[in-house]
Amino acid sequence: MSVFMPEAASAQAVQTDQIYYVLLALSGAVIVLVGALLLIFSIRYRRGSKAKRGALPPIMSKEFEIGWTSATLFLALFIFWWVSSSQLSALVAPKNALEIHVVAKQWMWKTQHSNGAREINELHVPLDKPVRLIMTSEDVIHSFFVPAFRMKKDVLPGRYTETWFRATKLGVFHLFCAEYCGSEHSRMTGRIVVMQADGYARWLAAQPEGDGLAKAGEAVFRARGCSGCHSEASKVHAPNLNGLYGRKVQLADGRTVTADEAYLRDSMLLPRRDVAAGFEPIMPSYAGILTDGEIISLTAYIRSLSGKEDNPQ
Repeated sequence: MSVFMPEAASAQAVQTDQIYYVLLALSGAVIVLVGALLLIFSIRYRRGSKAKRGALPPIMSKEFEIGWTSATLFLALFIFWWVSSSQLSALVAPKNALEIHVVAKQWMWKTQHSNGAREINELHVPLDKPVRLIMTSEDVIHSFFVPAFRMKKDVLPGRYTETWFRATKLGVFHLFCAEYCGSEHSRMTGRIVVMQADGYARWLAAQPEGDGLAKAGEAVFRARGCSGCHSEASKVHAPNLNGLYGRKVQLADGRTVTADEAYLRDSMLLPRRDVAAGFEPIMPSYAGILTDGEIISLTAYIRSLSGKEDNPQ
């Protein structure tokens, strides 16, 4: 571990540190240059010195001023492009990423793996495997912060936020909430346990048996009566969910949206906000009826239908 920085334990951490040190070096160089010029000019042109104070020397021509100003501008634009492109490219998780759901609640972190295994204030992940986190909050704003991964993402109530990482070192790393969330905010901590791939597989197999998210979502789908309208045999004119996830959806007001996690959540809680074209706004709101865990399970179930043949009618 560095004296000045936490251990870099993810691929994103190495990239973030590189950007930080480059910007630090450039800032330091500018400070040294400006400080040196101020010192030199203060001594050379101090009151009573014999330095000439007439017209500017030829080197300080208008062309020179335009040149160094333009060079500074292009350098700033290059730095902006370099940092922005590297950060934006890290927003989208690889397609083979391991998906894990995180629910924040005063004052704990609840995590659930795709096979249904659950943890509280802990998250076990395999080494050198992309991990995609889909997060929401049950109450107030929290922030998922892992210093060793240089990763911090706000977790919002009523919305899904995503981030991802690829751990590059084995070990146990601190997890904090970086957004003040109440009187016990300082105790909302946890740990990320990075394991070898085979060790992670054994750990996952040893967890208490439970339905996978998609299977649990199917049970909720039937228990809450969703199948009465959205099944293929239903006589109600409602959207068919087969192949829906990830597809572009034309709305009644002319807009087009992508059927992602946020769209599915809004469709359950605020069904009149984005009504699909060709359908009546007859779906009731499930706000206060579905728990966050049920919404996550239902979303996983609808995602599992994405490989089925699309038949919107």
